Amino acid sequence: MNGQPQSEAVRAMFARIAGPYDRLNHLLSGGVDYWWRHLLLRSVQAAARRSQISNFKFQILDLACGTGDVTLLLQRAGFDATGGDFCEPMLERARAKGVQKTAVADALALPFPDASFDAVTIAFGYRNFEDRPRALGEICRVLRSGGSLHILEFSQPFRLFRPFYYLYLKYILPTAAKWFCRDRAAYEYLSCSIEAFPEVHAIGAELEAAGFQAITWTRPTFGIVALHRAQSPGLPQECRGT
Repeated sequence: MNGQPQSEAVRAMFARIAGPYDRLNHLLSGGVDYWWRHLLLRSVQAAARRSQISNFKFQILDLACGTGDVTLLLQRAGFDATGGDFCEPMLERARAKGVQKTAVADALALPFPDASFDAVTIAFGYRNFEDRPRALGEICRVLRSGGSLHILEFSQPFRLFRPFYYLYLKYILPTAAKWFCRDRAAYEYLSCSIEAFPEVHAIGAELEAAGFQAITWTRPTFGIVALHRAQSPGLPQECRGT
């Protein structure tokens, strides 16, 4: 997959690796992915406190949920969380793990009415959207006035750390994936998509262009990942997707 991700190719790739996906994520990240997801959870909890809506009434769409790790965290924290993904084999894994609410949901055409959710979370899925402006327009549409968006995604690490990180991405990660899931191509795509992904300021500009406000981000673990937070502008017609 060269250039922008192609939805059908991305869907097929994740269907192929749904089985070993969790095991490989934990192995190849050295387990730090657990901590990253808890950072996302804390971000949502802070947004819920600011909204003064009780957790069990605070409705969240965990978009591109994959096998449901974040959806489960949100669910166990007492939130009304729906795991949405366009890859049914991933959703099957999520349901098997105990995710209670799931929906087949393509980010480019979300199957939900306007103003359906208080928050949307995306963990390591934003990078795979074929049309990010269009997806942001859809996310903005389904968020209630003042709702929050939380994007946890791989990013460009701090400059001094980049040579070591790119060495890992290009050589170590695909080789390890070949041994453990025999799908080297999927993890070659992962490394290429990370290396080509924009800097945090460019992602912030994408959010602003879509109409989001109060945009902030943090960069844990030498900037390997970034956690963006933003607020919906208000009425759905104020969203600016393509």
